Amino acid sequence: MHIRMDWRSVNFDWNRARAFLVTAEEGSLSAAARALGTAQPTVGRQVDALERELGIALFERVGRGLTLTPGGLELLDHVRAMGQAAERVSLISFGQSQTIEGNICIAVSEIYAAILLPSILARLRALEPGISIEIVASSKPSDLRRREADIAIRNFRPTEPDLIAKKIKDIPARLYATQTYLEKIGNPVKLADLNYADFVSIDDTGALMSGLNNMGMSLTKHNFPIFCEDYNVSWAMVKQGLGIGILDGTIGDAEPKVVRVLPDLDPLMFPLWLVAHRDLTTSRRIRMVFDLLAAELGKTGSEK
Repeated sequence: MHIRMDWRSVNFDWNRARAFLVTAEEGSLSAAARALGTAQPTVGRQVDALERELGIALFERVGRGLTLTPGGLELLDHVRAMGQAAERVSLISFGQSQTIEGNICIAVSEIYAAILLPSILARLRALEPGISIEIVASSKPSDLRRREADIAIRNFRPTEPDLIAKKIKDIPARLYATQTYLEKIGNPVKLADLNYADFVSIDDTGALMSGLNNMGMSLTKHNFPIFCEDYNVSWAMVKQGLGIGILDGTIGDAEPKVVRVLPDLDPLMFPLWLVAHRDLTTSRRIRMVFDLLAAELGKTGSEK
C-alpha cells in the first residue's frame, strides 16, 4: 500500500541536511568543507540555517572541533539514511546514462598512475575525446560505494557485495636495488645474505616483512629503516641507493638505475583487479573505460 507523504511537513533544505551530515562525520567544518569541495563559511552557514529551520542546536563547540548535541545525535541516523538514499539515486541515474561523453574518475596507486596509465589514457583520449578523466592517485583504496571513484585498479579482491571485479592477471613482484648498494652489502648471492640489508618499505603493517620471511629470510623491523606509503617516493629512494625495494617486475625490469636482487629468486605474486560499482556497469561510458583498461592492463608486462 502506497502512503502519500505530507510534503508540507518537510520544512528543511536537503543541502543543509547534507552539510550537517558531513560535518558530523568529519568532525569539523573545515574537514566537511574539504569533503564537499566547498568553502568552510558556506558549510557553517548551511548548518546554522538548518538549526534555525529545525529550531534546535545540532552542535556544540569543543576546543577546535564540534560535538553533537543530544538533539543532533538523535537526528544523525535519520539524516544518514537520507544521504545513503541520495547516493543510491545518484548511482542508479548515473548507471542508466547511455552517453559516452562526460567525466570519469579512476582510482589507482601512485606508481601505476605515473608509469602505466599515461599510455592507456592517451589511447582512451584518442578513441573518446569527449571523456574527461580524473585520477585519484593513492595507496589507500577509494570507496566506490560513495562515489569517491567510478573505477579502481587494485591489488586485492573486493569483498563488498555491491561491487563487481575483474581479475586482470597475477603480477610478479621482485626485489630491486642499485648495483652500488648491492656492492656496499657484499654482492649477496643467497637469501641469508639479505638478513642484514636495508629495505625500503611501502607498508607499515609488517606484511612485506612476513612475505619475505616466508620466502626464507630472517628479517626484523630493524631491516626496514625507511617507510613511505607513496610508491613513487619509495621507488625514488630505492633508485637513490638507500636500500632494497619490491615492485611490479614490469616496472622494475624497465628501470636502468636498478638491477634485480638475487635474479633467480622466485617472485612474490600478487593479483591485479579492476573494480567498479555494480550500478555503474549499465553506463556506456563506465563500461567502455572498464573494458579498455582491462584489455590494456592485460597486455602490460610479463607474468613469468
